[in-house]
Amino acid sequence: MRIALDAMGGDYGPEELITGAILAVKQAGIEITLVGDTDFLRTHIDNLKEDSRVVSSLSLVHASEVIGMDEYPVDAIRRKKNSSIMVAFELQKQGEVEGVVSAGNSGATLAAALRKLGRVKHVVRPGIASMFPTLKRPVVIMDIGANVDCRPLHLFQFAVMASAFSSVYDIEHPRVGILSIGEETGKGNSLVKVTYEMLQKSSLNFIGNVEGRDVYKGDVDVIVCDGFVGNNILKVSEGLAEAIMQMLASEIKKSLLAKLGYFLAKPAFKRFKKRVDYTEYGGAPLLGINGTGIVCHGKSNAQAIKNAILEAVKMVENNVKDKISNDLEKNQFRAVET
Repeated sequence: MRIALDAMGGDYGPEELITGAILAVKQAGIEITLVGDTDFLRTHIDNLKEDSRVVSSLSLVHASEVIGMDEYPVDAIRRKKNSSIMVAFELQKQGEVEGVVSAGNSGATLAAALRKLGRVKHVVRPGIASMFPTLKRPVVIMDIGANVDCRPLHLFQFAVMASAFSSVYDIEHPRVGILSIGEETGKGNSLVKVTYEMLQKSSLNFIGNVEGRDVYKGDVDVIVCDGFVGNNILKVSEGLAEAIMQMLASEIKKSLLAKLGYFLAKPAFKRFKKRVDYTEYGGAPLLGINGTGIVCHGKSNAQAIKNAILEAVKMVENNVKDKISNDLEKNQFRAVET
């Protein structure tokens, strides 16, 4: 299997991305195509002084342009047709790679995927999903920012697509909930109420409304919401996890007894940090595109890039794209009737 990596995206530069690619090669034995300024990338690869057998699993494809984080996605992909992210998805379109991973501009990544690959049959709006840690097993939340204004049909399809993606994590009959302001039927705005009725008629394992406080309990496998709400959940969660770690560190420094307690509980703190670390969950899958794409956090380190690449591999192996198409086919008439 070969995965393309946009080697010019991200905040830490190509060396961190290349290191992540090498980690993925070592763990999964896959081949990776690095897309970007080939002279620039080759220099970074040489500087790593990696084993030649590992380096032989990396290939380079030149892209003369880069889309910045602050550029408007649609305009950027129109103006920069030879950008690294556009070239990467062109490789997938031509069948030279099975998936694409990027830590660059997320909006441009989705726009490039749509321009080059199109949508899965029946999909109205592709979206971005994300894995969130819980007290039990991770939950998939969709959408997390691609679609800030949604109609009931969009949320309905998010539920179908996110449920199909759950197969990557061996979740059978995932429990689906819709984020609302109360668990009772009839709670929420008009968008939630209409979507609720549609999901009730679907073949999904729909359990009803879930509240914000339920997100981290682990009693639901898929939570659907519009991208405005989902993105705020994502940013609040990232900020909260960071704040908790800083608060703990501050309190531990205040007394010798606390420092001793930390020393004794250090393994537990390490496990906790790993559970809430976004790098452990790779990236956010683009669901609904006619292919495989992963968007990573701009601050992704090598570990996060490695996990994102391995997540792309799992999506290809589990045939998520076709599963989405088949599940939407089964549920399409219910959506139309509603």
